[in-house]
Amino acid sequence: MKTIIILGDGMADYPIKSLGNKTCLQAAHKPNMDLLAKLGKSGIFKTVPEDMPAGSEVANLAVLGYDVREVYQGRGVLEGAAMGVNIEADDLAMRCNLICLEDGKIKNHSAGHISTEESHILIEALNNEFADDRIHFYPGVSYRHLLVIKYGNPAIELTPPHDVPGTPWKDVMPKSLTSDADDTTQILSDLIIRSQTLLENHPINIKRRENGKDPANSVWFWSAGKRPSMKTYQEMYGKTGAVISAVDLLHGIGVYAGFKVIHVEGATGLYNTNYEGKVKAALDAIKDVDLVYLHIEAADEAGHEGNCELKIKCIEALDERVVKPVMEFAHNYSEPIVIALLPDHPTPCSIRSHVHDAIPFVIYRPGDTPDSVELYDEISAQKGVYGYLKDKEFIRALFDITD
Repeated sequence: MKTIIILGDGMADYPIKSLGNKTCLQAAHKPNMDLLAKLGKSGIFKTVPEDMPAGSEVANLAVLGYDVREVYQGRGVLEGAAMGVNIEADDLAMRCNLICLEDGKIKNHSAGHISTEESHILIEALNNEFADDRIHFYPGVSYRHLLVIKYGNPAIELTPPHDVPGTPWKDVMPKSLTSDADDTTQILSDLIIRSQTLLENHPINIKRRENGKDPANSVWFWSAGKRPSMKTYQEMYGKTGAVISAVDLLHGIGVYAGFKVIHVEGATGLYNTNYEGKVKAALDAIKDVDLVYLHIEAADEAGHEGNCELKIKCIEALDERVVKPVMEFAHNYSEPIVIALLPDHPTPCSIRSHVHDAIPFVIYRPGDTPDSVELYDEISAQKGVYGYLKDKEFIRALFDITD
């Protein structure tokens, strides 16, 4: 039986006073998600253990049924795989954001969602100034890039910039967890400070300011790790797969999982993403593989902005432009298709960062008797027959593994 996972990144939330104490999922008009809940079975899933980072890297690995404590090595190495960067055993790889600072504080984690074209010029400038036989920057998409330090020590504390908007940047600088990591911490701290001088008056940022846009006036590092040891999906579950996403993190997970990594033109990771193109790619791929992982980033970015109205629009777009056509295709396909719908983690608008709370999910399996849940949201899902799942329990339920 084939399977499509629709992952609405960060779309779970907390009740919002301006919405009548409803969550964004409860407030959104989403008839197709609700129909899926009515036809399927619901539950809640603890994707991120309390003592691990509440990031998409941990959460998506958990959704796919990996032992996160065993394989998690940070976000950077996963994104490096997607970018085709060869991460060697003695390399330390980490996410490098281009961020916007204002009045000594982190204004946002994305430099106003800087374009990929602009950011590549800035990454080239950073390499020209700072790269050497140990340090190299690699360009990614929009604000998301990679730094690799040869012989870097992972015993460092790095703060994700999306977790601390409005915080003085000097208060959340890299810290060593052991004295052996002092050299790595010093390299990162120097790069952050020196990048601000380089980027402040770069022509790209001068032009952005003139156009009323946020400048990319600092780099910021987080989620550092070594090359992970991950089994492929074929080895773990005997299944082939494909991943469709706008972000390198998911592409990198796909590389290590042995999935077909599908890039869709116009996939932005924002509300204006190419929903139709991603759906078409997913429906074409499911003809050739056992599992398609269709990842939609937009609601997460809206949550980081604290914009509940935009988040609702993202959820409604996901409902109409993704869930609906996937359900229609599955209904008419020549063999049964299981559909799962869930976020990886909540990104509450009130907090503007990821949290560890369990997320709502629904699994529709043709021929199964549905449970009593008729709406898809954080509260309704708690009444589902699956109850509270953790670790590999979700993927076992999805694949109907009972032994």
